[in-house]
Amino acid sequence: MLIGDEKYVTSGGLRLWTERFGDRDDPSVLLIMGTSAQAIGWPDELVARLVHGGRQVIRFDHRDTGCSDCVDFRANPYTLADMAADTLAVLDGHGIDRAHVVGVSLGGAIGQWLAVHHGARVQTLTTIMTSPMGNNAGPAWARAMAGQPAAPDELPPPAPRFLRHVMESAQAPRANPEQRIDADLQTWRVLNGEVLPFDEPAARRFVERSHRRAHNPAAASNHDLAGRQFTEERLAPLSSITSPTLVIHGSEDPIFATAHAEALAAQVPGARLRTIEGMGHNLFSPGLPERIADLIVDHTATR
Repeated sequence: MLIGDEKYVTSGGLRLWTERFGDRDDPSVLLIMGTSAQAIGWPDELVARLVHGGRQVIRFDHRDTGCSDCVDFRANPYTLADMAADTLAVLDGHGIDRAHVVGVSLGGAIGQWLAVHHGARVQTLTTIMTSPMGNNAGPAWARAMAGQPAAPDELPPPAPRFLRHVMESAQAPRANPEQRIDADLQTWRVLNGEVLPFDEPAARRFVERSHRRAHNPAAASNHDLAGRQFTEERLAPLSSITSPTLVIHGSEDPIFATAHAEALAAQVPGARLRTIEGMGHNLFSPGLPERIADLIVDHTATR
């Protein structure tokens, strides 16, 4: 297991757990995880490859995940903008003015928010398996769950296999830790897609460790609520992004079809789209973390 330098930083009264790797004098890469996922969702293989490529790497637990503080969402609801403020607090806490920002899924939307509203802090932007931050997928998702077609102006809903899994998962037994771990593991298996091999041992290690280190595992579901809040800041045009941008996406992503990545790349001036054949909506496939890391190293090399 890769071990970095752990540190807590403060964001609006919340304590956020962070972990730093590599030489402090090297260019900084900030890794932003997706919905309900802890920092350790960034595989050690990916982090190690970035460090070997001459990058200082920081990953952190979002609020409501892992070792970071949890929030009473009903009493203190938060939005994508608040989660973006957390990422700035992480940079400030490590004394970093400007970083290469890399976000996966919801983390990619947070990266877009930063690049639009705090562009001076974003040296480059890399998004992985995400959608334009202003895309409200909720209505399309609801229509798809009801068996209704998407509206003409909507990006595609999740794949039918994933939607079936969502409905089946809601009925899955979760009375004890073993059942909860098995249910989470099945979700990651479905997210992997059916083309690239699924590294089940790696996914199980991640799920088991996530359950062990979480202060309150149930709090992570608050990210779903936060992700549905569409404030004015989230609807800001992506055409204002000046940070060099790389959009990485899998051809078999069951949540965001490739049309989401194409729409994102089209809206960001000069953005490059790199589609990985067979990749789904996770990083649990042998060799995939290293492949993603190499793309990040290349994208951040001369900028």
